[in-house]
Amino acid sequence: MKTIINTPDAPAPIGPYNQAVLSGNNLYTSGQIAINAATGEMVLDSIAAETKQVMENLKAVLAAADMTFEHVIKTSIFISDMHNFTKINDVYAQYFNSETAPARETVEVANLPKFVNVEISMIAVK
Repeated sequence: MKTIINTPDAPAPIGPYNQAVLSGNNLYTSGQIAINAATGEMVLDSIAAETKQVMENLKAVLAAADMTFEHVIKTSIFISDMHNFTKINDVYAQYFNSETAPARETVEVANLPKFVNVEISMIAVK
């Protein structure tokens, strides 16, 4: 059985998917990009601001499932330019305790939705 998770505090899906799916105690988030849910505008002022918006969107999705970043066991980060890795990582690190941080992969890709620079998805467990 699965429970669909959607919150107005994160951007609405732009296709046939949901923000997250809870299956048992496992939460699978869809990839989030830097859309401000309140305004519908992209946050592309800098790679740091873009990454912060992505993480805040994920924070809202986790909260809608009564979870926090402490519940995250795996993240997938997709970036359009590996030269941005350090700046993305600096923002990402602010959301996790380094001793309990999740497993992760970071992959450079040719393009992302709306031609953003970073997209992140997560798996969390209660």
